[in-house]
Amino acid sequence: MNDLLNATTVNKLRPLRTQQIRNTISMMMLGEVEEIRDIAREVLKIFGEYSLTDFIWPLKKLKVGKYEKRIDDIFNKFDPVIERVIKKRREIVKRRKNGEVVEGEVSGVFLDTLLEFAEDETMEIKITKEQIKGLVVDFFSAGTDSRAVAIEWALAELINNPRVLQKVRDEVYNVVGKDRLVDEADTQNLPYIRSIVKETFCMHPPLPVVKRKCVEECEINGYVIPEGALILFNVWAVGRDPKYWDRPLEFRSERFLESGGEGEAGPIDLRGQHFQLLPFGSGRRMCPGVNLATSRMATLLASLIQCFDLQVVSSDGQILKGKDAKVSMEERAGLTVPRAHNLVCVPLARARVAAKLLS
Repeated sequence: MNDLLNATTVNKLRPLRTQQIRNTISMMMLGEVEEIRDIAREVLKIFGEYSLTDFIWPLKKLKVGKYEKRIDDIFNKFDPVIERVIKKRREIVKRRKNGEVVEGEVSGVFLDTLLEFAEDETMEIKITKEQIKGLVVDFFSAGTDSRAVAIEWALAELINNPRVLQKVRDEVYNVVGKDRLVDEADTQNLPYIRSIVKETFCMHPPLPVVKRKCVEECEINGYVIPEGALILFNVWAVGRDPKYWDRPLEFRSERFLESGGEGEAGPIDLRGQHFQLLPFGSGRRMCPGVNLATSRMATLLASLIQCFDLQVVSSDGQILKGKDAKVSMEERAGLTVPRAHNLVCVPLARARVAAKLLS
C-alpha cells in the first residue's frame, strides 16, 4: 500500500489527476453527479453510528430496529456497482495479458494489481473476491468521501470568509494567470492555498478520532495505560484547543504560512510529526494516502477558485447576496464528521475564464 501511494508514484500519476480535475470542473458545468458519492456517504454515516445490538448481543439474531436493515440495503446498492467495476477491470487485465493494447485505459490501477494477485497460483497468500470487494469499499468510502467532505468544508469556509477567498484568488492569478488551468506542480508556488488545506484539516479533520492499541503498559501524566488498551485520540478536539492554537474557532489559514509571526503555527506538516495536527494519524499506521490527498485537494481547490464564483442558495432556492451569503457550518454524526446539510451553490464562470481554460 505504501509503495502504491508513495511520493514517487503520486508524482508519476500527476497527468492523470490533472485530467480528472478538468473532468470534475466540466461535470460542475454540465450538472452531472457521480453514482458512487451518495452510496459512499451512506456507508460512512452508518459507520459512525451505534446499534443497540452492539451492546446486547442476543438482540442481533432478532434484528431489532432498522440498523441491520439499513446495512443490508447499503450492501445491495454497493455490491452491483463493485461487481461492474471488477468485471470491467478483469476484462481489461485479460486483454492486456493477451498482448492487446487497451486505448483510453490507464495502466497501474490498484484494482488491476489485486486481480492479478488473485489469479496468480504461485501467491503464498490467496486473495479472494470478497476480500477485493472489501478493499474497494474502503477505497470508495475512506478515499473518496473523506476527501469530498474536506473539500466541501474548505469551500464553505472560503464562502463565509470572502477576504480569504479573494486573497487566495489573487495568489492563483498572480502565479498561474488566466490563460491556463492550475496544474498540480503549481501548488508548490501557492503557499496560501496550501495553508488553506492545512487549516481545513485542522478545523475539520477527515477522521476526527484516531485509535491505537497500547502494546505495553505505560504511565502518562500519572495515568496508567494497561497493555492491550484501546486509545482514542480526539484529533477534532485538539484542532480547536486554545492551548495549541491562537483563536482556534476562526478560519485563519495565515497561521500555517512559513513566515508566520508571533503566535502563529508556522511550518507544521500533515505527516504526523506535529501532534497538534494529526488529520492522517501518525506512525506506521498513519494514512498512506496523505501525499495524494493533500496534492489533489490543493489543486482542485485552486482550480475551482480560478474558474468559478460560488453563489449561495437558500433552502427555498433563492440566491443569497451580501451579508446573507453565508452557509451553515453545522456538523452531523458520521465517521468523517460531514456537514449537516450538503453545500448547495451555483457555480458561475468568472468572465469566461472557465470556458477559455477548459476549451
